[in-house]
Amino acid sequence: MRVLITGGAGFIGSHLAEAYLRRGDEVYILDDLSTGTLENIRHLQEHETYKERFFVTVDTVLHHDKVLDLVGTCDAVVHLAAAVGVQYILDNPLMSIMTNVRGAETILEICNKFKKKALIASTSEVYGKQNHAPLKETDYCVYGPSTKSRWSYAASKLIDEFTALAYHRTRKLPVIIVRLFNTVGPRQTWRYGMVIPRFVKQALEHQPITVYGDGTQTRTFTHVKDVTAALVMLLDVPEAIGEVINVGGTEEVSIMSLAERVKAKARSTSEIKCIPYSEAYPKDFEDMQRRVPSTDKLKQLIGYAPSMNLDQILDDTIAYFRSGTGC
Repeated sequence: MRVLITGGAGFIGSHLAEAYLRRGDEVYILDDLSTGTLENIRHLQEHETYKERFFVTVDTVLHHDKVLDLVGTCDAVVHLAAAVGVQYILDNPLMSIMTNVRGAETILEICNKFKKKALIASTSEVYGKQNHAPLKETDYCVYGPSTKSRWSYAASKLIDEFTALAYHRTRKLPVIIVRLFNTVGPRQTWRYGMVIPRFVKQALEHQPITVYGDGTQTRTFTHVKDVTAALVMLLDVPEAIGEVINVGGTEEVSIMSLAERVKAKARSTSEIKCIPYSEAYPKDFEDMQRRVPSTDKLKQLIGYAPSMNLDQILDDTIAYFRSGTGC
């Protein structure tokens, strides 16, 4: 199979490219390197077996003619290109909306032209201010006011979902939507507000581990290899077409407990310091107290269960940063 991965030089995209190359597929990636990096994929470009089946285009997903050429070449598209990280989105609200909405529109329009299967990556952010758990794909999405740009990312990704489902229902386009919950692992950067890489970097440097808010908010985390394995399988399952599917972990942990576990595993002397949201982010930031997915649909479709627990995820991430490659 020939697969196009938009955002393929990013954290998740680079791991997904590697998974497809291991399987024997041809991989085409499109990335503007706004948050991705060629370092993430250099080992694939230099690999003796992979390099003949790996094709890299540095350009934006908003470049219609380039996307047209790539989609026409490939059999399926995984659309990962998007603004990433709370900090990046708050710093770049307009570009984040444009990239998310126009990017998905471009991909879906051209996939429809060629009737190519598309997997659209959405996010757990679309659930908004829901605090119950587990979150099911049929739950309502609850947002704050438009004056708080925190919710622009969630709303833009929900528009992507609506657009993809509309193409499926009206044009019979084979689309799959996945809502990703806190994916973690090697090659993830701390720069855009990602919590585990930030904690690990601070712990290894024996700097204060900064917990935003009071630390009682809870999350689940999934290793990137489990996530990419799920994406590969979902793209091959006919029953997934037209569905919205959560992809996430099962182990709920408070952010304070997470900081304590990182500190212990890193053998760090860091203090754990709570910082009010008002100091960490602009005034229009709001957080979600709880974000835990129901993975029942995912299990039903592909028999999915995460292969790595939180301790293993933390060990792998710490080892990556200790190797000197974390950034």
